[in-house]
Amino acid sequence: MGNGEAGHVIQQNQPGSETATFGGGCFWGVEKWFLQRFPDIKTSAVGYQGGSVSNPGYRLVCTGNTGHAEVFRITYEPDDIDYADLVHYFYALHDPTTLNRQGNDRGTQYRSVIFYHSDEQKRIAEEVTQRIIEENRYKNDIVTQIENADDHEFFAAEDYHQQYLHKNPGGYCNHKPRWDA
Repeated sequence: MGNGEAGHVIQQNQPGSETATFGGGCFWGVEKWFLQRFPDIKTSAVGYQGGSVSNPGYRLVCTGNTGHAEVFRITYEPDDIDYADLVHYFYALHDPTTLNRQGNDRGTQYRSVIFYHSDEQKRIAEEVTQRIIEENRYKNDIVTQIENADDHEFFAAEDYHQQYLHKNPGGYCNHKPRWDA
């Protein structure tokens, strides 16, 4: 990835592959656990999405003034990984009932959000969300936003954030699967 500045976009999808983007708090932990659970992920990047500033960097996003969420974006082959499984795991990996917060991390950049890349992904995200609600997985209301990725440009985070917990195994992480997903 680039020269250490934010804003570099991951490669375009290969024919037959799809993109998925999730924001569930600090992107380090989301990335770590998704890559561990889904080894068939083709490409991944952590970054910023959902805001109003072009090419935001980490420090600017952390001010809470850009509207961006920290997100994890992947490309995958739908024959190998089912999008519904990705969404279900996303819900198991973080607390979707806390507004703008995950653990000790507070601010709009830590909100729970799914950026869908097709009408089919939107439908699946809504169905899985409803199923999680019906299963009473959480005692409080789910506040996860489901937004169109086309409405919000993705900006890859600085190089040092990419696979941070792989490079720094003892680094901060408040994520863990809350149930077997």
